[in-house]
Amino acid sequence: MVGGLGSTELIIILVFFFILFGAERLPKMARSLGQSKGEFHKGLKEITEMPKDTEADLEAGGRTAEQVLFERAKAVGIDPAGMDSEKLSAKIEALEALDSDE
Repeated sequence: MVGGLGSTELIIILVFFFILFGAERLPKMARSLGQSKGEFHKGLKEITEMPKDTEADLEAGGRTAEQVLFERAKAVGIDPAGMDSEKLSAKIEALEALDSDE
């Protein structure tokens, strides 16, 4: 008994669907329904994971970490062109430490 329906009612409903849609279309409909459910859950998962990325982007002002590093370099008077990001970061931190000591 499913949802208050007896076996007779379920058989009548199945016969009605077979007559209405045909035996060939029912498996296709069930497959597409399963695929739709999968896509829905995939989209739902993407939406729930999105705020983490969005918060980080908002904190950075929509800029990448490299862009933020270049702006910090220009602020302390370093030309970041052609420099390795690790070396550039070390120089920026050293100059910012000197500026904070003064």
